[in-house]
Amino acid sequence: MSIEQFGYKQELKRTLSFWDLVIYGLIFLVPIAPFGVFGYVSDASHGMVALAYIIGMVGMVFTAFSYARMSEAFPIAGSVYTYAQKGINEYIGFLAGWGILLDYILIPALTYAVAAGSLAGIVPGVPVWVWLVLFIGFNTLINIRGVEFTARTNKIILVLQLIIIAIFLTVGLVALSNGVGGTSLSMKPIYDPSQFNMQMVMGAVSIAVLSFLGFDAISTLSEEVKGGNKVIGRATVFTLFIAGTLFILETWVASDLSRGATIDNLDTAFYSAAELAGGAWLKNLTLLATVFSWGIASALASQAAISRLLFSMGRDRKLPSVLAKVHPKFKTPYISTSLVAIISLVVAIAFENNVGMLTNIVNFGALIGFLVLHVSVINHYAVRLKSKQYIKHIVFPVLGLLVIGYVISGMDPLAIEVGVIWLIVGAIYLFFLKKVLKVENLSFEEGASDPLETR
Repeated sequence: MSIEQFGYKQELKRTLSFWDLVIYGLIFLVPIAPFGVFGYVSDASHGMVALAYIIGMVGMVFTAFSYARMSEAFPIAGSVYTYAQKGINEYIGFLAGWGILLDYILIPALTYAVAAGSLAGIVPGVPVWVWLVLFIGFNTLINIRGVEFTARTNKIILVLQLIIIAIFLTVGLVALSNGVGGTSLSMKPIYDPSQFNMQMVMGAVSIAVLSFLGFDAISTLSEEVKGGNKVIGRATVFTLFIAGTLFILETWVASDLSRGATIDNLDTAFYSAAELAGGAWLKNLTLLATVFSWGIASALASQAAISRLLFSMGRDRKLPSVLAKVHPKFKTPYISTSLVAIISLVVAIAFENNVGMLTNIVNFGALIGFLVLHVSVINHYAVRLKSKQYIKHIVFPVLGLLVIGYVISGMDPLAIEVGVIWLIVGAIYLFFLKKVLKVENLSFEEGASDPLETR
């Protein structure tokens, strides 16, 4: 199925393979993501960090399956915005896109802020804004240069992260086998009967699951992938399993090491465990890897994702159409990419000293989008197409709804309040579009057939 069947013109260049998508997804997820939140998950789970990540991965698998189902039905850029628009209606689609816009558009700012803040601690003589300008300028040039160039850069960055993980796991396992700090490799990070409490563990899962946010960004590249409609879905699920496995291994080793380390700060708990295993060099290596991965790798991928979402909504005239402009040479949405750069700089500076709240706001936007995604699968397949595949089109989405709903219920109330206000603003803007500007549904161009009629 081509995007022309949905009334769109193929403007973006189809160059990405299955492995390009997997690499892109892993970069967005950040394979070393647990390094930064390890202390908080460990504190909440009483050391059973690996268990929290196992449960988190199982929960997010249902969301990955829903992305796979909708990307097969609608191979169009726009992620949740597109899937809800086509799977339910244009109003829900707009609000879903508006909700996840809060996630996507703030993620680059969050990654830049974390990386710049960490570097400011290492090199206090350089102001945070200098690091922000360097990170944002570098990533913007790469993203405008083209998705192929971004993909090649991603491969190099991913290899470096995997090398860091391999070094940590190797040194950590050797240290545990030698009983450094009086510790050893055990099953306690997965199950500690003296500490286990299901409610406590699920509280830790609500933190750990945030490390998985970002795998959904693969769906924003639907119009730049080659190989058919199922490639996006396969890459999404495969990426989630790879990332989840890495998260579990990292936190398993770090949890056992932590029992012999002195943890004074939850923010640096992982690096303290690394220092116990290999000394100051390993601590600094893992710390710098976190800075580089967040400031360059993750931000690079997230900036590409949000620019595609803005491109899609601009093309549908749900946002200013200028956002849909494509660079004549590089064939990339350069106006959207540049706008994201400006917003990232402003937001990162504004939240420089309040990264925690920025994180919570980002998470709310993502999870609301996931909720709507699951409803879209049920409505499109089970209700509209009368599908008899109940497991794929009803059971899995419902389980996904329950997991995401539980995570949202445990979020910071202020973050929920900000998120709800954002959705209300979106609803008002939609009313303005439809009732004042009289913008019609532009999902299909005049004369284009609705592909649902042929199903």
